[in-house]
Amino acid sequence: MTDIVLDPELVGLAAAIPPMDLTDLAAARESERHIVAHLAAYESRTPLTVRDLLVPGPAHAPDVPVRVYAPAGRTEPRPALLYLHGGAYVMGSLALTDTPARQIADRAGVVVVAVDYRLAPEHPYPAGLEDCYAALGWLSGEGGAALGVDTGRIGVLGESAGGGLAAALTLLSRDRGGPRLIAQFLDAPTVDDRLGTPSMRDLPDAPIWQARNSVHSWRHYLKGTAEPGGPDVPVHAAPARARVRDLAGLPPAWTVAYQIDPTRDEGIDYARLLMRAGVPTELHHYSGAFHVAHVIPGTAIGERMIADRMEAICRLLGA
Repeated sequence: MTDIVLDPELVGLAAAIPPMDLTDLAAARESERHIVAHLAAYESRTPLTVRDLLVPGPAHAPDVPVRVYAPAGRTEPRPALLYLHGGAYVMGSLALTDTPARQIADRAGVVVVAVDYRLAPEHPYPAGLEDCYAALGWLSGEGGAALGVDTGRIGVLGESAGGGLAAALTLLSRDRGGPRLIAQFLDAPTVDDRLGTPSMRDLPDAPIWQARNSVHSWRHYLKGTAEPGGPDVPVHAAPARARVRDLAGLPPAWTVAYQIDPTRDEGIDYARLLMRAGVPTELHHYSGAFHVAHVIPGTAIGERMIADRMEAICRLLGA
């Protein structure tokens, strides 16, 4: 096992975070709801309008709940960011992304559309991905136009499993000839069901996310499609299975990896695949940090991560 050397600010925080256990999914979801309920609300520096909407869902599926955050009082067309929450494909909600979504709309001045996609195992692959594709179709069409969105400047951002969905959505939209994304922001993306990377092997007990949970996450997500680690897992389920030529022509990528994180190497490896395919790609690796450490407020390293994120969103979306 690799020695864990955390940033000094994160040591005490890590000790206070209970381990996740996806062997009891109901209990894990309840624990997540409890944590989310106690998160501090984000105080926006500029007025925001926030609306919950239902957008047309995939064929023969329910409409998709989204939450729209927009700077108030702006009349010129603005870029938009589709935001896909994390949660191992089996947890997460609009409540989980409320603070960072408000933060992005406030500090980057873009319209943020958070997607409440369906979760596994009740709705395994491709249900959640199809919900995200439906939301993108709505945002890039009349729905986005009604919000004052410049439909030629739409990006997608996801964290953890949401990062995996963001990578998959970028591929899926390209392959279907769907809406054009101009940027993909992949924060600790969960993209590889094979679980064979050194970080997955050497960091079994990292804070926030423990490697043993990845087995359950992928088993739930791929239920009825393929056996995790097997030869027939679709690339739109696990983008790390893409060949270099499969990735050519994708929009610029801004990727993030954390040193003390079992998913570290799959994110780095996917960024390298994108680079080899000629996709303009930035890779930010934060030493001494655990999985999506920026979600915990009040640390200098977290503020640096957030500042890097805002700069990238403004630059790549032309905000």
